[in-house]
Amino acid sequence: MAAIPRIRHILRNQFLSPIQEFIKDSRAVGIILLACTLLSIILTNTHWSEAYLQLVEREIHIGDGLLHLPHTLLHWINDGLMAFFFFLVGMEIKRELVIGELSSIKKASLPVAAALGGMIVPALIFTAFNKGTPFHSGWGIPMATDIAFSLGVASLLGSRIPVSLKIFLMALAIIDDLGAILVIALFYGGSVSWFYLLAGAIIVAILAALNKFNLNRWWVTMIGGLVLWYCIYNSGIHATIAGVVTAFLVPLDRLSNYEHKFHDPVNFIILPLFALANTAIIIPGNLLESLTSTLSWGVLAGLVIGKPLGITLFSWATIKMGWGEQPAGTTLFQLLGIGALAGIGFTMSIFITMLAFSDAEQQNISKLAILLGAVISIIAGLLLLQVSTRGVKVE
Repeated sequence: MAAIPRIRHILRNQFLSPIQEFIKDSRAVGIILLACTLLSIILTNTHWSEAYLQLVEREIHIGDGLLHLPHTLLHWINDGLMAFFFFLVGMEIKRELVIGELSSIKKASLPVAAALGGMIVPALIFTAFNKGTPFHSGWGIPMATDIAFSLGVASLLGSRIPVSLKIFLMALAIIDDLGAILVIALFYGGSVSWFYLLAGAIIVAILAALNKFNLNRWWVTMIGGLVLWYCIYNSGIHATIAGVVTAFLVPLDRLSNYEHKFHDPVNFIILPLFALANTAIIIPGNLLESLTSTLSWGVLAGLVIGKPLGITLFSWATIKMGWGEQPAGTTLFQLLGIGALAGIGFTMSIFITMLAFSDAEQQNISKLAILLGAVISIIAGLLLLQVSTRGVKVE
């Protein structure tokens, strides 16, 4: 019996502790997403391809047709599980708006301007490449920034990057996510069902009233959120918006508790599943030809050039006009490096791709461009930040 505590000690120190330390590392999410992406591409382009694609498109029917719900594994991940991702993002947005870096006009002006530049310029660049083509609906793809990925890459330089610069990146990425959410809600939904939209509004009103009288318990929030998700899913607006709306209904004093509970499941279960399902890309034999289409050039140029250009120009203009303050201890060159990292669209860019195009070939071309753009953005961002922080003492 004395051996049991020893075995537990060995398991805890040699197996569980390294895993727990890895999960706490800010780079962990990005590493896992990259690993899942590589695994998905390998499975899709080997003799496992047919079985893997059949798994992704596997029919899953719940309710024997009585309920209108997602009908494949891919749709359940994108329309269902990703609502929890948007719930977590929504809570981060609410926190920053109420007590964080976006809680006042003075604090928010620079990251808001930077985020707007980082959305408008890439969209314009994409449109310049694809106006009048069958790909024009993809203008929202290069607008996105992956918060976890970009912050994870920035953390590779450690304390050489000023804390104020990391906060700036986080704030603009959060605003970017909010912008992407609005774009999805307004431009990438279907025809609106006013009955379900009204039903959803009633659910929101009930949850808000319960919050006001402090009667909203966690299980009420979860049940209400699920019912709201069903209403939004059937309303024609993308179902994941329900996650954001539910997050904004969470009382401020409970945000930390919810964020703590959802952080690991979302980042280490849901996002890896999303990456596995949505990067099942069949690499064409004419790969170079595929990457020379206006679709791929629009996505690439939007992410790699449009993001840093828009963020830097809008930041510079805001600072020059006295509407915002440059983050303490930073330079404009460093803001350019942060802008390059913002070109890592990944999760949100792939998500918008699935909404913008129904054709599998167009989806694959766009996804390949997003992945290539992420690689280029990582290299460019790290190089720019490495050069701009040269001589900075590491603590």
